[in-house]
Amino acid sequence: MTQPAIVDAPASVDSLDALDRRIVNALQRGLPLTPRPYADAAAALDIDEATLITRLRALLARGVLTRFGPLFQIERAGGQFVLCACHAPADRLDAVVAAINAFPEVAHHYARTHYLNLWFVLAVADAGDVPGVLARMTASTGVEILPFPKEREFFVNLYLPV
Repeated sequence: MTQPAIVDAPASVDSLDALDRRIVNALQRGLPLTPRPYADAAAALDIDEATLITRLRALLARGVLTRFGPLFQIERAGGQFVLCACHAPADRLDAVVAAINAFPEVAHHYARTHYLNLWFVLAVADAGDVPGVLARMTASTGVEILPFPKEREFFVNLYLPV
């Protein structure tokens, strides 16, 4: 079984110029916690703030970056992230993906070559909302949504130099 195309293919990292590569590599380590984080990050890259922001927007628009923003320990604020999976039949895959993506609580999704072929992350501001959102998703998609709540958190410190 080939992996289904869920989203447009991102631009190749081979298409990045030297400045884009420096930006991606530098910002994977985080933004400075200062009153002007973009300005300070830009200064460290020897560019101006407007150039940094323009480049980030272009990287997002081209699909090189799929998101740019902070990672939160949402549980500390009363929310919850839940990894979810479902079996989306091949003949309904696009419809199931569209139904799942229609929910603002879906952070991102990806396909797998397994019976549970569609995985996504549910993000809610109130942990008590998870059952209701999952019930609405099941009704909307017509497939069973299996939640896999986090049992333990690991800090991986993933860094992918380009």
